[in-house]
Amino acid sequence: MSPAEAQKILAEADLICSAEKSALAVRRIAAAICTRLANSNPLVLAVMGGAVVFTGQLLPLLPFPLDFDYLQVSRYRDSTTGGQLSWVVEPKSAVSGRCVLVVDDILDEGITLAEIRQRLFAQGAAEVLTAVFADKQSECSKPVTADFVGITVPDRYVFGFGMDIQGAWRNLPAVYALKRE
Repeated sequence: MSPAEAQKILAEADLICSAEKSALAVRRIAAAICTRLANSNPLVLAVMGGAVVFTGQLLPLLPFPLDFDYLQVSRYRDSTTGGQLSWVVEPKSAVSGRCVLVVDDILDEGITLAEIRQRLFAQGAAEVLTAVFADKQSECSKPVTADFVGITVPDRYVFGFGMDIQGAWRNLPAVYALKRE
């Protein structure tokens, strides 16, 4: 996508969640995580690349010991529709017997997060909790629900705050939705 095409998409998009509300959502999630996990020395796993913005803002707000690692799976590969799940990078940290907090950008259909949870439990995780910045409203039943949710977004293609549109706009501090056609 060219810079001009990216600018056009942003100019035509609808603002879903402002930068200020996004920051408040991160602080609210951090407080809930602190209440739940402060004494558990969790392994925090960021789902790359979408969770990088959320994780980068969340971790400094967690004032307790934790270990950090990441994993990378994808169903979208710069597309606006999901396909087959592909494991790109598995965590290097051992999960056996650990409390694991998976941090992701969005809970869309729930397929990716359900697969991640299943794999972590199969590797011996004692507990797997999930934190997502955005939970997409949907008529369809999801195979998993998130333990910690920042914002709820409409059933539209959203981008910003780590979520991309064809590789662009992960760096936006707010969340936008593609213009309805």
